[in-house]
Amino acid sequence: MATAPRKTALPAGPVEPAASVAESVAAPAPSPSPQIFAAPDATLAELHGQLRAAAEKGLAETRSAYVKTKVAAEAAADALETSYAAARAGVVAINVKALELLTANVEANFDFLKLAFGVGGFADYVALQGEFASARLDAVAGQAKAIGELAQKTALEALEPIKAQVEKSFKLAL
Repeated sequence: MATAPRKTALPAGPVEPAASVAESVAAPAPSPSPQIFAAPDATLAELHGQLRAAAEKGLAETRSAYVKTKVAAEAAADALETSYAAARAGVVAINVKALELLTANVEANFDFLKLAFGVGGFADYVALQGEFASARLDAVAGQAKAIGELAQKTALEALEPIKAQVEKSFKLAL
């Protein structure tokens, strides 16, 4: 469906010339009194002072937060160093204990061999072997328990500084 173009309505009154419209737009408004401009200057100076105070307060709070963060980071680093030192000492203790146990096992094996060569018969050897195996199983169980206790002690000593630092950090945060 085609629609007919609409006709625009012309103004009913006389049309003003373009020059008179430009003059009415460009005509200056009456000048305001000096008091109106003096008040905003005082307000701007006051606003500037408030902004400056807020910026200085923000800077002081940022510096304070930086110092707190730096202290907390240093304390955390110290806790990690202490934890590392405890873990290192514990691992050294475990290694020393393992070498002691290895030496004890080797000596027990050599003692068994000495006894085995001095045995009179096969039945005596089987009895000696049974006693040796039973003794070694008991010894290995005790050695494993000793190593386990030492490892547990090492883990607790290594984690204690970190645990204390985390608790301290949470107390500061709250």
